[in-house]
Amino acid sequence: MHKEIDTLIITPAEMGRIDRMAAASGLSSYGLMERAGQAVAAAALRRFPGALRFAVLCGPGNNGGDGFVAARALRAAGAVIAVHVLGDIATLKGDAAAAFLHFTGTVAPLADYEPQPGDVVVDALFGAGLARDLPADVIRLIEAVRRNALPVLAVDLPSGVDGRTGQVRGAAFEAEATVTFMCRKPGHLLLPGRTLAGEMEVFDIGIPGRILAGHAGHMRVNMPAIWRLASPAQTGATHKYVRGHLAVFSGPATATGAARLSAMAGLRAGAGLVTILSPGDALSANAAHLTGIMLKPLDDDDDLKSLLEDERLKTFVLGPGFGGADKARGYVRRLAEGGRRLVLDADGISAFRDDPSALFELFAEGGPRLVLTPHDGEFARLFPDLAGDKTLSKIERAQKAAARSNAVMILKGADTVIAAPDGRVLVNENAPPWLATAGSGDVLAGIVGAHLTQGLPAFEAAASAVWRHGQAGRIAGEGLTAEDLPGAIPPWPTA
Repeated sequence: MHKEIDTLIITPAEMGRIDRMAAASGLSSYGLMERAGQAVAAAALRRFPGALRFAVLCGPGNNGGDGFVAARALRAAGAVIAVHVLGDIATLKGDAAAAFLHFTGTVAPLADYEPQPGDVVVDALFGAGLARDLPADVIRLIEAVRRNALPVLAVDLPSGVDGRTGQVRGAAFEAEATVTFMCRKPGHLLLPGRTLAGEMEVFDIGIPGRILAGHAGHMRVNMPAIWRLASPAQTGATHKYVRGHLAVFSGPATATGAARLSAMAGLRAGAGLVTILSPGDALSANAAHLTGIMLKPLDDDDDLKSLLEDERLKTFVLGPGFGGADKARGYVRRLAEGGRRLVLDADGISAFRDDPSALFELFAEGGPRLVLTPHDGEFARLFPDLAGDKTLSKIERAQKAAARSNAVMILKGADTVIAAPDGRVLVNENAPPWLATAGSGDVLAGIVGAHLTQGLPAFEAAASAVWRHGQAGRIAGEGLTAEDLPGAIPPWPTA
């Protein structure tokens, strides 16, 4: 059964507050460390039964304290250990100092560690709170471990990965697995941290859920439990217009395929009707490939104005293979003034690169009805200052962009981030690497459009579309092309 804490993403700063509140509530902070270290030792013994020696590398803070507890538990289990410490033992404080005193074993300086065949490295140097580059001696050690191809079990997060951003601070261990506590951090989900963390284990060390929820922000892992209840109800009275009419703008005759991918994805994802709005010179190209999707000529703003007289046509996708920037801006303006919902992708996003504020002003009023689906390059065209700010994480860039544009932001990638103007944010993790193929984004835009036209709020429409898109990639399998994806879109999850 789903528990809310299973989806929580906690920043290092939030985790620090949670730890302090747990201690203030009467929980023993050293008791929490003891449970954390014991969990690390159990994971090490379970995952690496053939280890000849566990090299436990302890840092100067609480992550190192977890390492001392783990070393004591490993030794008690009969394992051979070697404990190496970064810095002066005399400077250890608080729970980390207590963990060292309880260890009572031999320790050596970190610089004395020499990798040996059969070693398993338990990395307890720096946890998720790292916010500076690693010192040179730690970088040299990481390089030595990598040269010797030793497996690494990371405590909390591989040392060198910034827990807030997922970025590497000089160098980082590449862990076979990571044991973290209570909830995942952004660095576990954002690239390259996700890759470097390896297989994740999240261990409950006993902090009450009420404390977690009370001091966490609005970050979650994207999963059906968050948005399933927003799904449109299907009853005996449901008909095609109840399920919504989605319209997708086509590009010129030489660039029609992207719009058809979006349209087919929209139909497969649940839209009751889908129409491609095609320039006259592209009608023949589109008609030759369409069956269940309708086709309507549309060449200029007057044609669109006439089309919008049909109040049932509420949701549009503009951008895939569209081309002309001037026409795109005019169409977007007409849709915004008409109160329509819009998924703006690809060429539609790039059309506003010279004046992004013109786009944001069109959708500034009311709840979000614009969904933007940029990859990093397109994001930089609308938000050059945010893209250029290297202090921001991908999550923070998406949040700030959503607030500025009053749009739901799908910042694409293997670690896609979905952000709402009110600060809610989800990080997606179900997309397989082979989903990165030409036309994949066109399919995603169509799924978002289908969800919007069925009446889902923009944030839930975007989040559920990203998840179904990822699942479609898994179902279609390695070697897929974009044409395979619409037929692989899974049913709406029911449990």
